[in-house]
Amino acid sequence: MTTPPVIQIRNLHKAYGALEVLKGVDVIAQKGEVISLIGSSGSGKSTLLRCCNLLEDSQQGDILFKGEPVTWAGHGHGRRPGDKHQILRIRTNLSMVFQQFNLWAHMTILQNVMEAPVTVLGRDRAEVETAARGYLEKVGIGDKCDVYPAQLSGGQQQRAAIARGLAMEPEALLFDEPTSALDPELEQEVVRVIKDLASEGRTMIIVTHDMKLAHDVSDHVIFLHQGRIEEEGPPETLFGAPKSARLQQFLSATAS
Repeated sequence: MTTPPVIQIRNLHKAYGALEVLKGVDVIAQKGEVISLIGSSGSGKSTLLRCCNLLEDSQQGDILFKGEPVTWAGHGHGRRPGDKHQILRIRTNLSMVFQQFNLWAHMTILQNVMEAPVTVLGRDRAEVETAARGYLEKVGIGDKCDVYPAQLSGGQQQRAAIARGLAMEPEALLFDEPTSALDPELEQEVVRVIKDLASEGRTMIIVTHDMKLAHDVSDHVIFLHQGRIEEEGPPETLFGAPKSARLQQFLSATAS
């Protein structure tokens, strides 16, 4: 019996009023696979990621998590997830790392990483603390447990946000432009962590403007253009021999 994909999206449509942002998109992320979503601003990448995590409501199409379809109530612009327990279960298994780190300013880095496993999952505080310290070591800031976010660089804050995501022990990690708020030197700190996670066989979907990151860590790259998948495939093919004129144009612009 084959294992169902961790995440499967079929024919997803999303609009804000009359503005159609996603026009029938399909994505499959198998266990241990890294998928990168690339494309120009406004192509629908971040919206797709937020729909995947049920932070945005879609109007049409299916979202399945480990083979389990999301239950919907209503239709079209009135469509909403129909089972709040299911939403919580799915969200706690899909850790999202945002562009703007979203750390709680009044908590130490260690407290930030521990908060959700203790309050949302009800895990034992002592066990969570041990794990949290381990994850902070893993992302290279184990010595920063007792400092506050404002005392860290942007790269350190983003690595703390990744440790916070890992502390939930999720089935998949979702990254929304994890390096775009950082200057190039700090960006490389975060890229190294993401590469390490990819080498461990973690399931990840990454929205990124960093073509080198997408090339180096992905098993599969999806190029979105105007809300549709213009082209997709393994990174060697997509970056090495792009077929569509639009992707060729996009890659030449990002290389300059």
